[in-house]
Amino acid sequence: MRYFEELKRAVHLEREEEKRAAIDEIKNLSGEKRERIGRAVLNLKGTYVGRELGGLYAIKFGRSKPIDTEIEVGDVVLVSKGNPLKSDLTGTVISKTLRSLSVAFSNSPPRWTLSKGIRVDLFLNDTTFRRMEKAIEIMENSDRVSWVREVILGKTSPNFNEVHVEFSDKSLNEFQRLAVEKALGSRIFLIHGPPGTGKTRTLAEIIVQLVRSNKRVAVSADSNAAVDNILEILISRGVNAVRIGHPSRVEKNLINHTLSFIVQSLPGYSKVRFMLEEAQRMMMEREKFIKPEPKYRRGLSDEEIVNLSRSHKSIRGIPSRVISSMAKWIEVNGRISEILERSKELEMKLVKKVLSEAQVVTGTNASFGVEYMKDEMFDALVHDEATQSTEPSSYIPLVLSNSLIMAGDHKQLPPTVVSQEAFKILSETLFEKLIGRYKEMSETLRVQYRMNEKIMGFPSEKFYGGKLIADESVRRRTLETLGFKPTRSKFSRITDPSNSLILINTSFHTKRWESQKRGSTSRENRLEALIVKRVIDDLVTMGLESSLIGVITPYDDQVSLLRRMLPEGIKVSTVDAFQGKEREVIVISFVRSNKNGDIGFLEDMRRLNVSITRAKSKLIVIGDFSTLSVHPIYADLKRYVGENGYILNLNDINFPLTSQTL
Repeated sequence: MRYFEELKRAVHLEREEEKRAAIDEIKNLSGEKRERIGRAVLNLKGTYVGRELGGLYAIKFGRSKPIDTEIEVGDVVLVSKGNPLKSDLTGTVISKTLRSLSVAFSNSPPRWTLSKGIRVDLFLNDTTFRRMEKAIEIMENSDRVSWVREVILGKTSPNFNEVHVEFSDKSLNEFQRLAVEKALGSRIFLIHGPPGTGKTRTLAEIIVQLVRSNKRVAVSADSNAAVDNILEILISRGVNAVRIGHPSRVEKNLINHTLSFIVQSLPGYSKVRFMLEEAQRMMMEREKFIKPEPKYRRGLSDEEIVNLSRSHKSIRGIPSRVISSMAKWIEVNGRISEILERSKELEMKLVKKVLSEAQVVTGTNASFGVEYMKDEMFDALVHDEATQSTEPSSYIPLVLSNSLIMAGDHKQLPPTVVSQEAFKILSETLFEKLIGRYKEMSETLRVQYRMNEKIMGFPSEKFYGGKLIADESVRRRTLETLGFKPTRSKFSRITDPSNSLILINTSFHTKRWESQKRGSTSRENRLEALIVKRVIDDLVTMGLESSLIGVITPYDDQVSLLRRMLPEGIKVSTVDAFQGKEREVIVISFVRSNKNGDIGFLEDMRRLNVSITRAKSKLIVIGDFSTLSVHPIYADLKRYVGENGYILNLNDINFPLTSQTL
């Protein structure tokens, strides 16, 4: 079908663009430069660690010099020796220390990985792309998912049956209760959850109710953090839930609920462990013999080498002792393969046992595409962060389910798509397509528990039809009600704990302009960075812990500048990275200030919505509103703050700077 062919094409385009971007950077930057910007680590030595659940091979790459890198646990890396562009060896980072990175490989890595001079580069995750392609094929062709395929293609409409619910969570509000009831009575249902409206709590109640009805439930989300968040709630509610995916990507307090931990805790796993240890011992024994590489075997097959060894013959200039050594390598390698195959079979039986006994299986979308999940089926899929998942990504867990409950907020940022051509196809999520077509099969949560009334007012008016309601617990929440006292400073009106909504307008300052570093596509604004620093310093002096403060800016270069300037512990992130998070105080630096009225991707109002809905008690926005107000929403934001908060028009007199300061 053309619809699914277009999705496959988009996945291919995105894979190629991500690969091209990674390869181009490796090609155009020296290894030393890649290391300086945190996307490579050089001069490592590999040490074999052992085997992990699923038969993964782990190697620890370390060095004496400390490692300072953006490469994190869970990232896919390219491992090389010499020219990285000539290597196709990729693995997943499973642990990280000050002087080492441990990487897991699906197949036995080559011997050179255990030598010196190894390089590790941040790369792309091709496994996820393959799983998306497979899921699209199933969605297109399999009868078991015809129920949702027909809805996606608009050939049939989902229906709703009324159900009576004895609520487990008695404190749910009326909108959450209605969403639970409708979700349980529908084969397909969509929950629109604006910021702070208790979306995850609502989903947890739905899952508890499904489990009570003896339903087998899959729970997925785009990010590990979202999966862990809902898993933690389910565990507190007494649900028998298992977390799939690599334990290195799971919060430490949830490790004992991972499939890996549970399987390795079973009595039957001791036999698997013994077999793996035996295989490891034999691998060391195998090292004594010559590996039959092409330069030694000279076209001989394994069988020919073994037969020649038995007759103690030499051939093609290969001495009999070399043939004998290669034959012994082949023999030992065969025994290793047999042991590993038997251990994997036994391990998979244990995996299936744990999965079959679990009421709920949780994981990221991609983790549901792992080999041992392919024959699993669930009565329901509860899909959180659905507006952060591309449609093919949502398919990965969906093809294993008989019903679908999705939750998300299409008024916030869409999934990240690198390819501009693929973006046209993938930026609209499955959630957004379905809620646009079947509005009656959705419910919006309206009571929010994050923002005070003044902070909430603007996003409610502009993005949610004025329907958001601030719960009484947060409605009048300010830093003052939390016990913070004002301090005397030049910015005392800005940091005043009774003041929730602040706008610092740089339009009248002569040093307001944005700048761009050579070779960078990003932007920075040093004046705004200095203002942020001044505000943060005053807030910290007032007694706010760094964990209560967040700084958001749309541009990577401004993030880097601010991180260098601000106290340790202050979270500074792009808008995209801050989505789903919250802080007591949020400071936003918009950066853009130019004579052309160019605001770039700030024109995407979903980016503004995410930014201003992270704050609980105080929101401080900083920008050149003569530039920003080319878009009417920014002009409206300035008007709203003028009516409900405080505006400081910054100039050279009230915020003097020298060339040395800048």
